[in-house]
Amino acid sequence: MKEITRRKFLKLSAKLAAMMGLSASAVPKIAEALDEIASGTLPVLWLQGLSCSGCSVSLMNSEDPGPLRILTRYLSLLFHSTLSTATGHTGMEIINRSIDLGGYSLIVEGSVPLGMPEACRMGEELFTDQLARAAMKADAVIAVGSCAASGGIPGAENNPTGAVSVPAFLQEKGIQKPVIRIPGCPAHPDWLVGVIAHVVKMGIPPLDAEHRPKMFFSRLIHDICPRFADYERERFAKTFSDEGCFFKLGCLGPLTHADCSLRLWNGGTNFCINAGSPCIGCAAEDFPQAVSFPMHTKKSSGEVE
Repeated sequence: MKEITRRKFLKLSAKLAAMMGLSASAVPKIAEALDEIASGTLPVLWLQGLSCSGCSVSLMNSEDPGPLRILTRYLSLLFHSTLSTATGHTGMEIINRSIDLGGYSLIVEGSVPLGMPEACRMGEELFTDQLARAAMKADAVIAVGSCAASGGIPGAENNPTGAVSVPAFLQEKGIQKPVIRIPGCPAHPDWLVGVIAHVVKMGIPPLDAEHRPKMFFSRLIHDICPRFADYERERFAKTFSDEGCFFKLGCLGPLTHADCSLRLWNGGTNFCINAGSPCIGCAAEDFPQAVSFPMHTKKSSGEVE
């Protein structure tokens, strides 16, 4: 792999500091954090429960640093169900050996089938048992994506597996570890990379009451929406192709804490509202727990409610 120049390295550090909402004075610490990550001082064990692997795919869409640099330089990735080449008995040996050694950051993607443990297995072991073992030996637990952070779609009302979030599972099992929740369906790659960099050099980042990093989840999407002026003028869209605020089409931006409108997705290309869709609240605490949860709100006549 081609080595990154010092100039590019500091530029990357400055970018990470900015994306985390930190001042220029934090750049040296971020640079040191990347150095430490690159030297393999942050082993990461990534486990997956009930999920679509969307957060793993999102991580692969990361830019500056890109996915190759993240996986081969900035993370000592012990195991990842989707990305690791080791399979079968070899994969299980890596997981078990890593858990025995401990001293890693545990990233969990997906919810936990607490009510039906047999619904998810890794090798011959129930995922619930594996997660409990791994969490007890971890330095910190990062629940990435809405499924892991709050239960997500697998944990919605009437789900047959009794799926719960990772924090709820740890509480049920009496496992006390520092927990960071990174919601989103999927989670933005910047959120995960930023949290990892912060953990390495500055410890657990400041968290809100829901254990979400304040640097990414302190503001409502509604307050930083490019259509906020339309809301104030009560200029509401009647169809998804209209100009105007999407509030009457079911937009959940007023209830969702995230910085999507500032960060943008797919390499800074776009985000839901700019693409003509109301925010569906995928980073909100209760996404989408209730059967009655509306992704969009319209009357049968076609008129907005």
